[in-house]
Amino acid sequence: MQKNGDEKSPRQKTLIRKLKRQDRDRIEEMVIASGNFNDVEIATALELVDEALAKGEKSGYVFAVLADEKDPASVHGYACYGPVPLTQGTWDLYWIVVDRAAQRKGLGRILLEYVERDVVMREGGMLLIETSSQESYAATVRFYESRGYHLEARVRNFYRAGDDKLVFQKELA
Repeated sequence: MQKNGDEKSPRQKTLIRKLKRQDRDRIEEMVIASGNFNDVEIATALELVDEALAKGEKSGYVFAVLADEKDPASVHGYACYGPVPLTQGTWDLYWIVVDRAAQRKGLGRILLEYVERDVVMREGGMLLIETSSQESYAATVRFYESRGYHLEARVRNFYRAGDDKLVFQKELA
């Protein structure tokens, strides 16, 4: 478990821990409440949770759960990431979600920095993040850019007409 103090909210101390079975319902709530994901995307997020719960890291998915130090069972956010098959040191960040009520407090930054450090510890050197070009993702894009990621690729009309896939990249090592 890693403990962090959030400089924007010094009273709130956080920790990052492994995924637990009891986290599934809370993760589902957060993904739905984000308002950015359709039913298929929500189901996909939960499939990854289920796969990781069943197989652990052998599933290919690593989960980091952001909790309150005073209440380790709490879930304020999570990230799901894993190594990209057939590469040396390239990792994907599949999901990063922070509870809407806890946003704008630096928790996403804490979670992403944890993921980056963990990837480096696992001998990863590059992190890729895919997202949508829709206006509802504008804050997400700004967040990635503010954390040093650059737009590496745009695949036009990838998700549907007018909805491009944006691929952000950062060298970690």
